[in-house]
Amino acid sequence: MAARVLRARGAAWAGGLLRRAAPCTLLPGLRRLTSSNSRPREDSWLKSLFVRKVDPRKDAHSNLLAKKETSSLYKLQFHNVKPECLEAYNKICQEVLPKIHEDKHYPCTLVGTWNTWYGEQDQAVHLWRYEGGYPALTEVMNKLRGNQEFVEFRKARSNMLLSRKNQLLLEFSFWNEPVPRSGPNIYELRSYQLRPGTMIEWGNYWARAIRFRQDSNEAVGGFFSQIGQLYMVHHLWAYKDLQTREDIRNAAWHKHGWEELVYYTVPLIQEMESRIMIPQKTSPLQ
Repeated sequence: MAARVLRARGAAWAGGLLRRAAPCTLLPGLRRLTSSNSRPREDSWLKSLFVRKVDPRKDAHSNLLAKKETSSLYKLQFHNVKPECLEAYNKICQEVLPKIHEDKHYPCTLVGTWNTWYGEQDQAVHLWRYEGGYPALTEVMNKLRGNQEFVEFRKARSNMLLSRKNQLLLEFSFWNEPVPRSGPNIYELRSYQLRPGTMIEWGNYWARAIRFRQDSNEAVGGFFSQIGQLYMVHHLWAYKDLQTREDIRNAAWHKHGWEELVYYTVPLIQEMESRIMIPQKTSPLQ
């Protein structure tokens, strides 16, 4: 009985559905035309939301974004240290790296050296500047091969590391060059992996927006990668402490134009990372 009732109700429901749908069957050609015409418009509208038009470049990033008055090249090093070796690692770095920094025969400068506080743990970060670009880098590398103290330093260091990597960077033309500063400060290295083809767009926005982040002298340096992981941007900031960092970053939202920068630059980013770093005792940036 229950089965017959269900079959009867099902048949009645299906018949009603067909009757209600009948007017649609009178114009099959129109239905196909409407469907085929709306889909390209819908696809085009969706693409306009998610696909960014990238204008063809007329020159290399290094020529369009880097400073013309200097030919400095930067090397950023990340060393992941065995936890039990971090203290010994810092000790030998503090003994050897300042000697290279102070030796006038090496056309390079130790900009800063830190340990990561928040972010990857047991990590050291070093930033070097080579006055004279790639020729200066080559000269320093050749001289260090003949520096017996540095050779011994590298051997000792190799037993303390889990992994290491580096990048060669250029400095954005609209950022000030990093200069030594007194402390105590904490430093934030904000690293952005950009979508390929968007570096010029990033530079254009930040060239206008950097003024929003200079009131408290927190802007240390801005760089983009040339060798290593490409389409990487690094912004280096200095703060008195974490609370000061929070206050300064919140204050930026009250400045007209900052929200526009964030709105237009966020879609350019694939990944981003923030490191809070503590300078080592011998770092020129304190």
